[in-house]
This record gives sequence, C-alpha cells and structure tokens, in this order.
Amino acid sequence: MLTKKSLPGARDPPMQCFIKRRKETSTYYLYLGLTPTFMENGKFLLAARRFRHPTSTEYIISLDADDLSQGSNAYVGKLSSDFLGTKFTIYDSQPPHNGARLSSNRAGRRVASKQVSPRVPAGSYIVGHVAYKFNLLGSRGPRRMQCLLHSVQFSTMEHKGKVSTCKEVSDSTIDKSISTLNGEGSSKVSESCDIPVGNCAPIILKNKAPRWHEQLQCWCLNFHGRVTVASVKNFQLVAAIDPSQPGAQVDQDAVLLQFGKVGKDMFTMDYRYPLSAFQAFAICLTSFGTKLACE
Repeated sequence: MLTKKSLPGARDPPMQCFIKRRKETSTYYLYLGLTPTFMENGKFLLAARRFRHPTSTEYIISLDADDLSQGSNAYVGKLSSDFLGTKFTIYDSQPPHNGARLSSNRAGRRVASKQVSPRVPAGSYIVGHVAYKFNLLGSRGPRRMQCLLHSVQFSTMEHKGKVSTCKEVSDSTIDKSISTLNGEGSSKVSESCDIPVGNCAPIILKNKAPRWHEQLQCWCLNFHGRVTVASVKNFQLVAAIDPSQPGAQVDQDAVLLQFGKVGKDMFTMDYRYPLSAFQAFAICLTSFGTKLACE
C-alpha cells in the first residue's frame, strides 16, 4: 500500500517539497508543494523531532505532526548520529524486504513500541548510512557527503542505466562503503545490511561537486531557482560511480535529491526516483546542525 512515507519521486520532473523548521521545539515538518510559492502550507507528509543525548543525537520521524514519540502508532523511523554529528544511520520501523533482520545495535532499539501494521511487527531496521567528510573548500563550498541506501526497489531504477544498483555496484564496494561510513571493520557489515535480496538493491550517492563562478568569485551549484539563500547546508546528490565497474553507465548530472535554504526556517527538498519521501527526508535531516569536524 502506498503511504505518505513511501511516496515515490517521479523520474522527471522531481517531487517538489519543502521543510519548515521550528527551532524552539526542535521539530521539522515536510510538505509536498502544491504551488510554486514556498510559503504555501502544501500537503503534510512527515514530521521529525530532534532529541539530544550525551553522546549522540536522534531524529524521530512520524506520520503525525502532533505525535513525535517513538512509541507512537505514527512512528515510521529514526535517524541517529554520532557525537560529532558527521555519521548517521537511518532506521525504518518496517522491514524493507522479506527476511530483513532487526538491528542488534542499542541505538536502533525501540522502547514502548506499538505496531504500525497489525500484520508486520514493528522494529528498527537499518536501511541507510550518511557520512560527512572534511571539506577542503571550508565554508565557501557545500559539505562533502556520501550516502548509502541499503534496500531500494531496483525495478524502479531500470531506466536507461542512470543509477548505480546491485547490477552495477559490487559487493566489495558496498562492504567498503559501509565500513568507511561507520568507521567500522567489515565484520560489522553482515550485521547491518542484507544485500541484495529479492528485488531490492543498494545505491550509493554523493554530493555533486560545485563549480567556480568567476563573476561571483565563489563555488556555486545550479538549483534552478529552487534555492535562494546561500548556506553550507545546501546540497545536491547524484549517483556515485563504482570504481570496480569501469563500464557502468551512471549519469552524474542527474540530481536525485537536492536540498537548500529559501528563508530563515524554510528549506526546499526536491527528490526523484528511486528515492522515497522517507529516505529523502532522513537524508536532509542530516544537514541540520553544526559539523565542526568537517568544516
């Protein structure tokens, strides 16, 4: 069944959404844009609330704008970061595919949980990782980031070979990517990811490199009018090339997800296949917050 959480992006044009931030309550609200005007309310899709812990930060993601607890029936997943806020793990409350294993990590456990579906047990399943790296351009350019999504329906990606899938990304590259993102050894890989399974496959995304603008004398990305305020949070993600597959066809100009600032607490989020609303929202949430270790 298609839900707001799994709302898929179109191949072209992308789904145009916006995120409203409320700093006083540490909450974030995702809306589907119904008009070109950013300030319109739009259609509510998802909400998230940030919880700070001594050694980590969590974002609880919900289908209910007024119920942002992990024990809620509306709970759909969470985002957990390390102490520095540079490495993130995305958890889904529902198994991404048949046979998916529950996370054994303490950060992924649910407390006082209720079932979202009466037929599928709710839990915490690791479905992605996001990592930020040191930016050689400093605050003059966008942050360097890499994203690995473990389970994406590859039937949605068979479109002119534009996206790296299990058919183009080798298992060794995936294992190395997970280890690099987590800062862990390969022994942890089997615990966090089942790939590939059935019609699910992983994809690897990276931020699109900016270009130097001679007139403005700064590094720039073309957001095609969807981003109007310069910010280190702004980014565009494209498919990454698997170095072990030199013949793989990957369109690195096709932006699968872009996020940027348009006001004090207003941001746009545009995504397309193969990403879902939940995956795109979780990735964008990683951009909030200071990352002193990589800026």
